[in-house]
Amino acid sequence: MSRNLTADLAADLRNRIVDGVIQPGEKLPSENTLISEFGVSRTVVRSALTRLQAEGLVETERGRGSFALTPPADGPAHAPGARAVSSLEDRLQMLDFRIGVETEAAALAAQHRTDRQLKAVHGALEQFTAGSGHPAHAMKADYEFHRAVAAASGNPFYMDCIDALGQTMITMPRPRLVSSDEPDSPEHFAHVVHEHASIYAAIAESDPAAAAAAMRMHLSNSRRRLRTSARG
Repeated sequence: MSRNLTADLAADLRNRIVDGVIQPGEKLPSENTLISEFGVSRTVVRSALTRLQAEGLVETERGRGSFALTPPADGPAHAPGARAVSSLEDRLQMLDFRIGVETEAAALAAQHRTDRQLKAVHGALEQFTAGSGHPAHAMKADYEFHRAVAAASGNPFYMDCIDALGQTMITMPRPRLVSSDEPDSPEHFAHVVHEHASIYAAIAESDPAAAAAAMRMHLSNSRRRLRTSARG
């Protein structure tokens, strides 16, 4: 019986996210709200959220709640051979992987970007900067920034990699932008904006070494912020 209740709740929330009723970055209803709305137990609610996390549709932070992510382009199913990322260690290893991939993509972008591609990177940077205080907008712009850098590399496999990872692994929901003891800190968001701006500047100046260093620093700092948030 619980299995059916879990599937029903997961399906309802999945539809809300896919249909845009719950926007990327928006906080899902609380556990208590879902319990009251669907008449289910707390165990059912948590099981449904765990299922949506595995599908890459929800990001849950202890003590903060669950946030919707951008649905993968081909639906919530994992690509063949895709590895689920559910633990802190998984997420840290994913950032290590991204350091290897995106550092080189940034260096290539500095060498091969076109004026149009540079404008796309700059546009995503501006959108991210304007997203302070608006997690949904910031998350989308964060993803678009990294995707634009990959596209500017001139090698389509880098963009394919970012697309395959999706917003689940690329974006920085609000809990990753701030430390656990300073919620919604504008200083922490400003640091991330500065990191993005440094990447853009190096690409604009056609400096591969500086672009690679800026991207490596950004993702290394993201790794540190994730650890700090987890300790909280």
